[in-house]
Amino acid sequence: MGISTKEISEVIKERLKDFDASLVSADVGRIVAVGDGIAQIYGLQNAMAGELLEFPHETYGLALNLEEDQVRSVILGEFGHLHEGDEVRTTGRLLEVPVGDELLGRIVNPLGVPLDDKGPIKTTRTLPVEKIAPGVITRKRVDSPVQTGIKAIDAMIPIGRGQRELIIGDRFTGKTTVLLDTIINQKGKDLYCIYVAIGQNAASVARVAATLEENGAMDYTIIVAATAADPASLQYIAPYAGCAMGEYFMEQGKEALCCYDDLTKQAWAYRQLSATLRRPPGREAYPGDVFYLHSRLLERAAKLSQAHGGGSLTALPVIETQANDVSAFIPTNVISITDGQIYLQSDLFNAGQRPALNVGISVSRVGGDAQTKAMRQVSGKLRLDLAQYRELAAFAQFASDLDTATRNQLERGARLTELLKQDKYQPVPLAEQVAVLYAGTQGHLDKVAVARVLEWTGGFVRFLKSDRQGLLEAIDKQQALDDNLFARLNAAISTFNHQFGVEGYEDQPDPAAQPAPAASKKG
Repeated sequence: MGISTKEISEVIKERLKDFDASLVSADVGRIVAVGDGIAQIYGLQNAMAGELLEFPHETYGLALNLEEDQVRSVILGEFGHLHEGDEVRTTGRLLEVPVGDELLGRIVNPLGVPLDDKGPIKTTRTLPVEKIAPGVITRKRVDSPVQTGIKAIDAMIPIGRGQRELIIGDRFTGKTTVLLDTIINQKGKDLYCIYVAIGQNAASVARVAATLEENGAMDYTIIVAATAADPASLQYIAPYAGCAMGEYFMEQGKEALCCYDDLTKQAWAYRQLSATLRRPPGREAYPGDVFYLHSRLLERAAKLSQAHGGGSLTALPVIETQANDVSAFIPTNVISITDGQIYLQSDLFNAGQRPALNVGISVSRVGGDAQTKAMRQVSGKLRLDLAQYRELAAFAQFASDLDTATRNQLERGARLTELLKQDKYQPVPLAEQVAVLYAGTQGHLDKVAVARVLEWTGGFVRFLKSDRQGLLEAIDKQQALDDNLFARLNAAISTFNHQFGVEGYEDQPDPAAQPAPAASKKG
């Protein structure tokens, strides 16, 4: 015998009479479906956007989609042990990561779990990974430099503390090397560094850690690693976790540097999450809020006013281009968010120019405010001269006869280009940069063979340290060149050029008798 619909409705009505809605918790739900790192959860009426959810077996998730009849959550970590019907609870708090001095020298994942087999991290402080950026009133103008130790960058595209400077280029153009050189150059200084590795293989992260360890840089560095083998959810939150760790130092009135390597892979991870969350795709299949993904991260970099502690957080995001296309969606997004970009070109890299800096497209919108006076005095028109040299060199290869002025400009440009080359992981101190750049920009290398410029540079620095003791120290101490230092530099260059055997240098006017160049304007 079949059961009539009337009997079924009577049973349902009877059950509803005894139902007490207050006994059903709005903070507890059950998994309806799970897969691809996403859990669909029924219940959780009190869940907040971005709230941390607790799954069985000490697993956590992030509530991202609050829908009419369910919540979709990203699972932070492995999800193979979760099944339909498992209970999920709200925690009432946003996602947080451990912060503090205890993390220095450690490699952690985006949740603060150590990955380096050095034992647990004994820190008692946590900060939310998502935070509203400091307002205009709490900030001050950028006025002090982050010395990268890379001559080409410190002279032409200076980075200030509190700035956001994008490093952009194709694969294998030296983007990570710029970050590591900058971190290594902070040894003995007051800048704490956070290196965030997103979507790289574990071997690459291990090489980065080994390089920093060899150069004594891990003492003031935290590595946050979300490798290619990690779920997309961890790659998505990794930059925010690293930023929170840097903000801890900024709130203490200290200076911090966050290197995000690289945000292209974070955008890919976020696109993957958005697709599995059923969010509508837009241009290049990215979700509509992908601009906000990076803007809310990079806006947190700031130089705070003295009334708010005077700390700073500098951001060096990396974006990978394809076939030098800086006009693609994600590159243009991040270019519009940052305060300038360092563009590394694969053609220059393959031609042996290291770093492969394209001075025509690279720019720092902070400019001379982020340079010491000594560097401004000697760099002068260096960037303009190099940009003109690149343009002239492109045309000169088709010309058989060049006028004297053009030939001289090409000769000077070739030597300046050679002068700016340097090996990786060997940052150059400020005083040495000032000395060699002064020699190059004032024409003292014009008679040195191009192939011997790097040999001349190394020899000149050794000469200053051995025969002109105190000169580099004086430049470093004063951070500016006065008439006395200009005269001492000219005399040192003249003496060394004669020792080096520069042909035709005897015919040049006595450098010590030349007037000191005027300091160039800021900007």
